[in-house]
Amino acid sequence: MSLLSWLRERRGIGHREDAADAGYGPSRVRAAIRAGVVRRIRAKWIALDSAAPELVGAAESGGALTCVSLARRRGWWVPPDADGLLHLHLPANGAVRAEGIHAHWSKPLAPSRPRILEASVEDALADAAQCFALDQAVAIWESALRVEAISLDSLRRVPWRSASAMRCLEHVRPGTGSSLETVFHVRLSGWGVRLRCQVRLAGHDVDFLIGTHLIVQIDGWAHHSSSADRTRDLAHDAELRMRGYTVLRYSYAQVIYDWDHVERTLAAAMSRGLHLAPEVRRRA
Repeated sequence: MSLLSWLRERRGIGHREDAADAGYGPSRVRAAIRAGVVRRIRAKWIALDSAAPELVGAAESGGALTCVSLARRRGWWVPPDADGLLHLHLPANGAVRAEGIHAHWSKPLAPSRPRILEASVEDALADAAQCFALDQAVAIWESALRVEAISLDSLRRVPWRSASAMRCLEHVRPGTGSSLETVFHVRLSGWGVRLRCQVRLAGHDVDFLIGTHLIVQIDGWAHHSSSADRTRDLAHDAELRMRGYTVLRYSYAQVIYDWDHVERTLAAAMSRGLHLAPEVRRRA
């Protein structure tokens, strides 16, 4: 295998010590650099022009992708208003070497891996907990659980060091199917009302049941888009109303960008007792 093929198998970028271990000694690497076939990144890394810019940026800064930069790379949910900076976990003596970098200097949970350009999942989650509001951080955590197939029990065994990470852990729920629902759930968790998720009523699951009779359905981008989906949703809503439930639906845009409206309507509904059974409302 040629040095180029070896680099392509490693996403276009590799540590020179790994290259030496694979049989590509310093002389072969220097020859490839002189020929312009590969480029040198600081003293320890070599890369093809096709290498991902975020990996090259991490190598140039002597750090590892973390927080939302790792989230984007691994396909976790990323808050829509997240910055476009390169989030890097840097060693304690590391320095920011370029513009456009958000540095994380916290002591890593995982052992140091100088030949790896990605932080551990646990360190990336700890950094996200520091970077984002609780609702969005928890959504990142739950997305990572789904994508990486990590159990909640295993997360509980991690010796998290920050209060923000511990708060995320307290709110994380296993088996969630939507980061948008996670954001909603975390925001309502402090309201002091009974809130249940994915409750089966009238033959179908509802996203949230507040109290006993207030239903909230969250329509994300990927769902309820076809005519058949919409027809099914309307029929289910009608059946629920005939059984005495109040049904509120909110879109992705409302939850993410117009939360004040969502909060007002929910508070108004509960102030009218719509989260209670009709007979309880009458007695009240």
